[in-house]
Amino acid sequence: MKRRRHTPEQVIRKLAEGDKLLGQGQSIEEVCRHLEITESTWHRWRNQYGGMKANDAKKLKELEKENQRLKKLVANQALDIDMLKELAEGNF
Repeated sequence: MKRRRHTPEQVIRKLAEGDKLLGQGQSIEEVCRHLEITESTWHRWRNQYGGMKANDAKKLKELEKENQRLKKLVANQALDIDMLKELAEGNF
């Protein structure tokens, strides 16, 4: 099976469709087969995106991306500070 990435909007849409199918009495295996995902993916998505709306998931992804960018910035600044401390001590 080809591996693919789903956008948060697609995940939430598939979760809603899966919940509807489960409500109609289908088993989790049938729902996962219909959605073309594995059962572990279903459970991971439920834990991650449980009660979110599409715009909430989009906002979450944007915040995670911004957080990653800021962490990288802080790490670079810490390296610069260490480098300047070494230069000031004369240990180069």
